[in-house]
Amino acid sequence: MSRRMSHMYKPSSRNQFREPPTFASQSLRFVKIYSLRSWTRLKHYAYTTDFKTLANTWNVRRVFTVANVLTALWILVLYWGERSSFKSSFKSCEWSNWETWPSDAIPHHLVFLADPQLIDPHTYPGRPWPLSTLTIKHTDLYLRRGFQHVQKRLYPDTIFFLGDLFDGGREWSTLSSKSPEEQWHKYGMAYWLKEYDRFGRIFFKNWIKSGSTPRLGQQGRKLITSLPGNHDLGFGSGIQIPVRKRFNAYFGDGNRIDVIANHTFISLDTVSLSAMDQQGIIQEDLWKPTEDFLGNIQANRERAVTREVRRQAGKPVNQRYKHRILEEEDLKEALSQAGEEPSDMPTILLTHVPLYRAPGTPCGPLREHWPPTPPSSKGQTEPLEHDDRNAIRVAAGHQYQNVLTDAITKDITSKIGDISWAFSGDDHDYCELVHKSYPSAGSGIREITVKSMSWAMGVRKPGFLMLSMWNPLDEKRAPSTSAEKSDTSRQTIQTHLCLLPNQLSIFIRYATLAVLTILVLLARAAHLTLHPEQSALANEATAEPLLPTFADNKKVDSSSFFSGAAAQDMKSSSSASHGASQHLSARSSNARTRSVSPSAGYGLKTQYTTPLVQHAGYRGPAKDDDGEDAKGVSTAFRSGKPKRRRGFRLFAAEARRALIKVAVVAFGFWFWLVWKG
Repeated sequence: MSRRMSHMYKPSSRNQFREPPTFASQSLRFVKIYSLRSWTRLKHYAYTTDFKTLANTWNVRRVFTVANVLTALWILVLYWGERSSFKSSFKSCEWSNWETWPSDAIPHHLVFLADPQLIDPHTYPGRPWPLSTLTIKHTDLYLRRGFQHVQKRLYPDTIFFLGDLFDGGREWSTLSSKSPEEQWHKYGMAYWLKEYDRFGRIFFKNWIKSGSTPRLGQQGRKLITSLPGNHDLGFGSGIQIPVRKRFNAYFGDGNRIDVIANHTFISLDTVSLSAMDQQGIIQEDLWKPTEDFLGNIQANRERAVTREVRRQAGKPVNQRYKHRILEEEDLKEALSQAGEEPSDMPTILLTHVPLYRAPGTPCGPLREHWPPTPPSSKGQTEPLEHDDRNAIRVAAGHQYQNVLTDAITKDITSKIGDISWAFSGDDHDYCELVHKSYPSAGSGIREITVKSMSWAMGVRKPGFLMLSMWNPLDEKRAPSTSAEKSDTSRQTIQTHLCLLPNQLSIFIRYATLAVLTILVLLARAAHLTLHPEQSALANEATAEPLLPTFADNKKVDSSSFFSGAAAQDMKSSSSASHGASQHLSARSSNARTRSVSPSAGYGLKTQYTTPLVQHAGYRGPAKDDDGEDAKGVSTAFRSGKPKRRRGFRLFAAEARRALIKVAVVAFGFWFWLVWKG
């Protein structure tokens, strides 16, 4: 086949079986059509309305109708629920409202965010559509709004995530591993990347959008998301190494040291380290990297602190020494001669799983879900020392453990040493206590378990923790140490729990207002039904035909409309047609000429002597007393009076019209608020 012929027979690229439009595209098309119709009606109203007459007939009662008042109420409630509630929550959390530093202090602002746990199929398995989709969309919207306000209203210098970034991250397969549960095998690497992009659109995008310009006196801004949780990797022996490698590749190593505002932050992958304390055959690769990190923690911490002190002093970060061999006892003297006395800074431990505590250790009054148990005796004012209700339950299960074991906690605290503060997540609720049984700085390790910032994690008021840090260098370019922190005048950290809006309460108020709206509009419709003179719809006439009509009550003989020869001609034609099925007959000469017309005028009655237009609405033969002619044809006309709404028809029309009016404005305003974020 020639080249031209092959081009002619090239198959069509058009797909004859296109996919049906999606729900989103259909919804968008509906919105466009409705907007166009509304705009057309608005223009028509503007062109046809006599505004002078309208101004003369204007009165207050026409504006403050029941439907208009309810519409205005919906606008106020929706704006409060979607905008003002967040603004008021963050207004009370502004740094200046709770910081108590000296007037010349320039503190470093840090925020801890815990357990966003993006909702996915693992969270609510089996939840039907569209409830599952709506849950995901609105939870993401809540997280996005909260993080946007953190950036705009608080503008922290550093943000730490404390693990559990995803809910089902540990279940999504990698290229070399699959979930132990078969139901999650269909969610692979592509799905995890989709969830990673979703996390980035909620957090990374808004972090970049807020800018990287540091505040006065600060070195820069940091966003650290590398600490893993049990929902990201699994727990202990349930962790798959390919899953952990994937998380570390995209978020960073879970074990790290950061020197921020003259404080040493040590992030520790305790979900992997916990495999060391579990029974059975466990791969050493699960816990060995974290254990090796702890083994070198002292040297690495001193090195990081020294670099930061040299940077602030304007010296090269890496000090150069002469190449010579020194004994261990001579090292300190050599460093002092070089002006490199090892410095110390307050140490802060970051772990996803809280440290061990005895069962029943109370968490304090800020715990939302289970507040402290009231004192049993009347004269008792101090909180209970043992309060199972207010405590984090010491328990474990499939892929989770509420607190670390006592052995793991002792191993961590002994190897790090001098831990002033510890911050953790996992529990979703707030908990604050002081560990006094482990090696620590001063009077113990103060640990705060940070609330989840997601409203879908079992707490009515999500939140996050704010830290204000100020630890200036002294004349010798050395910060205050952990040992000095026992003196309250040298406190270097102040904390504040910031609570987010109660989203469930907002939904309940929406539902309450919806029920109230329906009841009020139904009551209004019932009132207008009883008093139709007050209803505009009661006097609206239904459309009537311009010409009179009649209805056939009985079967009518068509021959009654024809007369004389016309009827005979029709019978003859019918007989001829019937006979034509057997024998063909020649056409008559009259049929060949166009000038010949039937004597009866094509079968119409010959009583018309004037044009037919003069007889529009012909009623047929004379009727008897029952309104029927001799053949039984009803000649009764429709009444010329317009039909007016009364009773249930008026009630339904008034209720439907008012509900649609309120719903269109309320839903339109709500969708606009959601679309704007």
